Amino acid sequence: MRHIGDQQRRTRIARRHAISPALRVADPVSATRAMTVLHSTEPATVYLSLHARVEGLGVADVDGALYADRSLVKQLAMRRTLFVFPRDLLPAAWGSASARVAGQLRARFAKELEAGGIARDGAAWLDTASAAVLARLANGDELSAQALREQVPELAGRIDIAVGKAYAANVAVSPRVLTQLAVEALVVRGRNGGHWRVSRPQWTLMAGWLGEDPEPFGAREGYAELVRRWLRTFGPGTAADVQWWLGGTGGAVKQAFADVEAVEVSLDTGGTGWVLPDDLDPEPAVEPWAALLPVLDPTVMGWKERDFYLGPHAPTLFDTNGNAGTTAWWGGRIVGCWVQDAAAAVRVSLLEDVPAAGRTALDTEAERLTDWLAGVRIGTVYPSPAMKAARD
Repeated sequence: MRHIGDQQRRTRIARRHAISPALRVADPVSATRAMTVLHSTEPATVYLSLHARVEGLGVADVDGALYADRSLVKQLAMRRTLFVFPRDLLPAAWGSASARVAGQLRARFAKELEAGGIARDGAAWLDTASAAVLARLANGDELSAQALREQVPELAGRIDIAVGKAYAANVAVSPRVLTQLAVEALVVRGRNGGHWRVSRPQWTLMAGWLGEDPEPFGAREGYAELVRRWLRTFGPGTAADVQWWLGGTGGAVKQAFADVEAVEVSLDTGGTGWVLPDDLDPEPAVEPWAALLPVLDPTVMGWKERDFYLGPHAPTLFDTNGNAGTTAWWGGRIVGCWVQDAAAAVRVSLLEDVPAAGRTALDTEAERLTDWLAGVRIGTVYPSPAMKAARD
């Protein structure tokens, strides 16, 4: 069995994730393909993840890929998370990870509608409301959630969820209907009606947005394609890594490994990793590099087992729900985080000592990001303990 050690895994991050300054790529689509998908839970993450990987990137370049060329498309998929996908990967997700989430969300929502007194038959109510939204958008309009709520009577109403629990809430049904239609790839978050760092999507039909109606892959074929892309980006990874990232089952991962003819390798942990069959040779070494990545960046969130790049810093860099805050990297490892000061300048906060060359490189990246943000302040609902401490 071939062995791939931690240093080689960190080298792969530098070369394949385009975050070493010397190895950045040319455009948003290339950067997204390098990462398989981008996290889009917070809209600013997409822009900041791309800025970290593309030299000379402008906000208009990202907007162009998302809203003009539509070569990048937002889709709810793995782990009920919103991602930006390269357009050609969408059918694989629709038939596998998105379909799995859609089934889970639909069943839960139907029960909540019934428990909340909205309908005696929650599934039938959801079908009716969904059909009304699709009919309203059939002419190609792009409408905000508020406009849809005002124009589609079926979206009226609120329900109590998680009654008796600490996170109980009274919520409107309209966002849940739109989420369901989105995960089923019937509607899509189109143009953003606000600043790039906030989410004000204009909803429209997916087929109209794409200009075509691609056929979803079958579940097995879809999972195989997602796993193939993941292994190219993140391999080697363990079966647990892939299962966590997919939000799928162990059986689906095992079948996908077989379908892509994944090969076992040994890791420094003593465990077993997997790579594609043509990916056993080592990557050439790279010079030490620095990078500043945003909240929920796909590199940080790519694996479940993260010690080879995270070291002992997990408790300070992730919140209690497992959401990663900002990270500062030196030589393939996370060594701290970054925040903005009162003047919106980016400041690096270290969690361990780094050599003078590392400090200089991180300061250079902080200046680069400060200049790019040009006074724009980036908020987050996922601040890590390290970020909170750095702001004090």
